[in-house]
Amino acid sequence: MRVRAGARQRLREIARRAMLERGLEPELSPKAQAEAQAIDGQRGGGDGAIRDLRDLIWCSIDNDDSRDLDQLTAVAGDGDAARVLVAIADVDAAVAQGSALDDHARANTTSVYTAAQVFPMLPERLSTDLTSLNPGEDRLAVVVDMQIGRDGAVAGGEVYRARVTNRAKLAYNAVAAWLDGAGQRPPALAAVKGLDAALRRQDAVAQAMKALRDRHGALELSTLESRAIFEGDVLADLRPDEDNRAKALIEDFMIGANGVTAAFLEARGVASFRRVLRTPERWDRIVALAAEHGGHLPGAPSATALAEFVVRRRAADPERFPDLSLSVVKLLGKGEYAVERPGEGPAGHFALAVRDYTHSTAPNRRFPDLITQRLIKSALAGRAPVYGADELDALARHCTRQEDAATKVERQVRKSAAALLLEDRIGERFEGLVTGAADKGTWVRVVRPTVEGRLVRGAEGLDVGDRVAVTLKAVDVERGFIDFERR
Repeated sequence: MRVRAGARQRLREIARRAMLERGLEPELSPKAQAEAQAIDGQRGGGDGAIRDLRDLIWCSIDNDDSRDLDQLTAVAGDGDAARVLVAIADVDAAVAQGSALDDHARANTTSVYTAAQVFPMLPERLSTDLTSLNPGEDRLAVVVDMQIGRDGAVAGGEVYRARVTNRAKLAYNAVAAWLDGAGQRPPALAAVKGLDAALRRQDAVAQAMKALRDRHGALELSTLESRAIFEGDVLADLRPDEDNRAKALIEDFMIGANGVTAAFLEARGVASFRRVLRTPERWDRIVALAAEHGGHLPGAPSATALAEFVVRRRAADPERFPDLSLSVVKLLGKGEYAVERPGEGPAGHFALAVRDYTHSTAPNRRFPDLITQRLIKSALAGRAPVYGADELDALARHCTRQEDAATKVERQVRKSAAALLLEDRIGERFEGLVTGAADKGTWVRVVRPTVEGRLVRGAEGLDVGDRVAVTLKAVDVERGFIDFERR
């Protein structure tokens, strides 16, 4: 397979054009740039309500190349209960509500991670420096302090402001290999006394939390999201970004922290921003898909029954499990933002099997998290909410729409990268999986490289989850089009 020199710049140009077409802003305004340069740190350091937690063994675990560090974790307590603490970067302490920087963040609502370039929601001077929880730097944070029982249940929690220091910047893959006994201690971990024991304690607590969520019907799905691999400016490959034990640890702690945050706002009578995934409308097709794989699901939607089926299929056919996962993800539908007013019952999150769930742990890269952070801080200070319920309704619709736009940009650039790799493979045959079937078209995913394209001929009678043999008919790099036909 030929590699493509000059691909990074070409994909950057495609990404920028795609953002503009989707109503996203690839660049800061001059006023926002000037504001970013004028900021010299976080505001509010003299507030007596800020606790000093710099003595705890905090660490960050993220992707190898991550520079916008939104959260740290720490653990305390022995015996049957543990204290798990999640420190979230206090972005609001540097980005004033209504400022030009805030306007840009509000316009895009999210950082956009394309194959060739990251378009940050906030400028890198903030997101990777002044408001990033970088190692060795004292930072202001909002801390979610949770009591976790031996069974993995969140027995209680509180939310407060604190000053923290990251002791070690760690990466998912290296930590997962160490936890699994397949790799050495990462140097940054080995350099901090007591961090190895603390991380193993975090892992044990996270596994208990995960086991409890599994019993409640949380879905353990595993899709093959591809990442572009560059060698300098040369696009060399697209490889799946796989789940691992360290990612699961952080996921479980973040789900717990988001639940405690939602409950904190509800208890104070504050309308809150929730992340919801409603009961799937295409449950009948999920039932049929399960039957095709030898399973049985009830006629009425049941997260617990679906979770049990998913676990069985993972054990029975791990190689093809990502294909099934992708089909289920497509049929579950999209998550969205919604506002919960005090006294209303939340819609919950079907896939996570949780009732109370917000987004709060990534304010450097998601505007909903910054909204939630501001609501928390106003509640802690005893002030009126900084956003009214009607404004939150409008923001929920806007954030859902812009997140969808960002996802489409990221997908389009991934497909442009895939088209670059497939340009010289026209006429080649692939085994594929139908990932979408609607009036607007039928879509098929193939592996090696992991790409998705439209089935332009032979789609009759196919539905999500069906396997099909296809031939690559054409590609269009600029538009990110990949066309297959059924052979």
